[in-house]
Amino acid sequence: MEIVRIILTVIFIAVCIALTVLVLMQEGKAAGLGSIAGGAETYWGKNKGRSMEGLLVKITRWLAVGFMLIAVILNISRLWD
Repeated sequence: MEIVRIILTVIFIAVCIALTVLVLMQEGKAAGLGSIAGGAETYWGKNKGRSMEGLLVKITRWLAVGFMLIAVILNISRLWD
């Protein structure tokens, strides 16, 4: 059981680092002053799901789910000792 916990801890650390890097790579949600005049509604704004930004958002969501699951599993495994 100890080997599984060590492997999960290493994966957990890798997910934490990847999640931090992905969050820092993303643009802010605030569109700035361009949104006042409607400038935020461009072709790239409409098709954001197919762009690199959309891909980063999807990967971030999956890593966040993995982060939560691994954190819960690691905490439950401590109870079994």
